[in-house]
Amino acid sequence: MDYIIDKEKVHKIMRSNGISTQQELANMIGITKNQLSVVLSSKTVPFKSSYLKLCSVLDVSPFEIISLNNNDEDKKDNSDSVNNQLEEQYIDVSTVVPKRTYNAVELFAGAGGLALGFEQAGFKEHALVEIDKYAAETLRINRPKWNVIEDDIIKVADEGISKYIPSGLEIDLVSGGYPCQAFSYAGNKLGLDDVRGTMFYYFAQIVDELKPKMFLAENVRGLISHDGGKTLKTMVNIFESLGYNVTWHLLKSNDYNVAQKRQRVIIVGINEKYDLRYILPKPYEYKPVLRDALKDVPDSIGEQYPLKKKKVLDLVPPGGYWRDLPEEIAKEYMGKSYYSGGGRTGMARRISWDEPCLTLTCSPAQKQTERCHPDETRPFTVREYARIQSFPDDWQFSGAMGQQYKQIGNAVPVEMAKAIGLSIIHTLNQMED
Repeated sequence: MDYIIDKEKVHKIMRSNGISTQQELANMIGITKNQLSVVLSSKTVPFKSSYLKLCSVLDVSPFEIISLNNNDEDKKDNSDSVNNQLEEQYIDVSTVVPKRTYNAVELFAGAGGLALGFEQAGFKEHALVEIDKYAAETLRINRPKWNVIEDDIIKVADEGISKYIPSGLEIDLVSGGYPCQAFSYAGNKLGLDDVRGTMFYYFAQIVDELKPKMFLAENVRGLISHDGGKTLKTMVNIFESLGYNVTWHLLKSNDYNVAQKRQRVIIVGINEKYDLRYILPKPYEYKPVLRDALKDVPDSIGEQYPLKKKKVLDLVPPGGYWRDLPEEIAKEYMGKSYYSGGGRTGMARRISWDEPCLTLTCSPAQKQTERCHPDETRPFTVREYARIQSFPDDWQFSGAMGQQYKQIGNAVPVEMAKAIGLSIIHTLNQMED
């Protein structure tokens, strides 16, 4: 007897779980909508890995969504073709070699983490827009030949970014990380003009102007749940209305040679004239820890704790946090937070050598998100911060110490950016065939 996945049962359980579309379900499983269609096909043999992920997301046993297959035509063994399609959701980026130098434009460039990673992957940056004077200076110091546009993205988008790049140049990729902002939901489905005034609007406006082969937008993990998921859904809808096939994904930086637990959402669009789909970079086998990142790190400036705070953190072991403090000291140090709900594991946190660092913030000594050195009772230095974000030691940061911490904390880890860049190049290479 053969079994098939019963789509009616799946859709019923989706509705009961508040999952409205197959795209939403595919995102939750971590595969594309097309791959989900394969999983739900009558030709799929149940109990393969993606089917088990489907059951896990729906919170059902494998037998609750299958039925007997009485269609003789569907009894042919198509398992090889199904497996091939499912395995293609990741690409080993160590095998990716650019067929040519690809042209990129970077928006909200910051200190250059994303741009540097993309440069290492095989892109040439033709324009980088950044309004912060310290971050813009960082870009110019490290890459004097980069075309850094130190101006407001609103002005650049309204005037047209084409005036800043060579005439007739075909742009392969527009990338950048705009701030996450809510929209006003006046209608059933918003268009580009409805989100005017948000930073997302100006990113999308430039994508619409340049019409690149692909775009990459990165953001914080919170975008997934922002305004109940409506913000991300609207972004995807608007990008699709501009003529792009769009997918979004949540990536862990520790999967890509970064000794940090930082997670980022990426939204990838492929110009719909190309019948291609984006494939994620395959996670690397080795997951680096803090010890790997800080080996032989150069000396540099760094924040210091006030004496009272240092005495408290002296009591916390590597890998520990406020629960390792004597109760009375913990109560005094945490104040009202001691009685609030949640784990609050970032408070009085000392990182261990043998774990990835927690996500770096814009300040190394914030009480709610402590990042204390494993051996010495102090925050990480500027160069340690940069190492944890996988910046090379020769990448210099402009401004006072606080400005440098801010730039590094806001950056996309360079090694993670490189992996994403290579996965995008894998798609662009196919357009060259």
